[in-house]
Amino acid sequence: MKAIVQYEYGSADNLRLEEVPTPALRDDGVLVRIEAASVNAADWHMMRADPFFLRFAGFGLFAPRHRVPGADMAGRVEAVGKNVTRFRPGDEVFGDLSSHGWGAFAEYACTSEAALAPKPSNVSFDEAAAIPMAAVTALQALRDCAPVRAGQRVLVNGASGGVGTFAVQIAKALGAEVTGVCSTANVDLVRSLGADHVVDYTRVDVTRSGIEYDVILDAAAYRSVSDYRRALRDGGTYVFIGGTMGAFLRIALLGRWSGSRAMKFHAARPNAADLVALTALIERGTIRPVIDRRYPLSGVPDAVRYVETLRARGKVVITRSAAARPS
Repeated sequence: MKAIVQYEYGSADNLRLEEVPTPALRDDGVLVRIEAASVNAADWHMMRADPFFLRFAGFGLFAPRHRVPGADMAGRVEAVGKNVTRFRPGDEVFGDLSSHGWGAFAEYACTSEAALAPKPSNVSFDEAAAIPMAAVTALQALRDCAPVRAGQRVLVNGASGGVGTFAVQIAKALGAEVTGVCSTANVDLVRSLGADHVVDYTRVDVTRSGIEYDVILDAAAYRSVSDYRRALRDGGTYVFIGGTMGAFLRIALLGRWSGSRAMKFHAARPNAADLVALTALIERGTIRPVIDRRYPLSGVPDAVRYVETLRARGKVVITRSAAARPS
């Protein structure tokens, strides 16, 4: 099979399309023919071993432990091991492989059934592949980490990105009054996702508007944490879900002197139950994935470079179609 392979840490120049053996089917494994995958910030962080401590967290000290990268995927079950009970050949599935060996940037992957859920019936494979990591991150941050309650004011910073587009919709589904922060070019997109208010950060400093929020979800982390603390009401919660190691350390430090304001960091915990919960929202039409560009498997290096610019609107998808081009 064809797969993207990485032998050393570094830039997207180190990602190579090669012919490799199709993964062997394990007794507890599900072999999936991958129809689509998507790129997350986690992919380029792992590619670069940035932050450096990832090397000591099971990713490989001197070289990537998982040679085929990629977390999010959607496809059809090709075969199942004798201990698998939830799936059978022909089932359409989607999932996040980051806790089960990665490997989504390939034609096939063998993973645990715990990483998978039935694909939502009303979306394509491309759309399904755009969902897992970003949507689960947004769901857990808003439902569990904050948690958001009906009638609260929620601010989503980075509202046009992969996590942000889902966060706006999920916060609305939880009954919040949602303000999305984005650039001028993305105002209409964020409004179309259901945001009650959209702030163009190039024109308005939302942290000095005089409005206080019950929950601030920071999916961009280009501002000081103390700036957003100023816009957080007493008893409110700031949730940081991505950014630099420096920003993470500032949150850990500031959290000690935040009084009644909670300053939290959230990293997604991949699981099939949350994929099922998201499927219910998708099949009801409550949330939808946003796809910025599509690339073929050979275009993974370019796709990762684009995601690294932090300018993607929603998600970037790798599709099995040989005719796929950036769109």
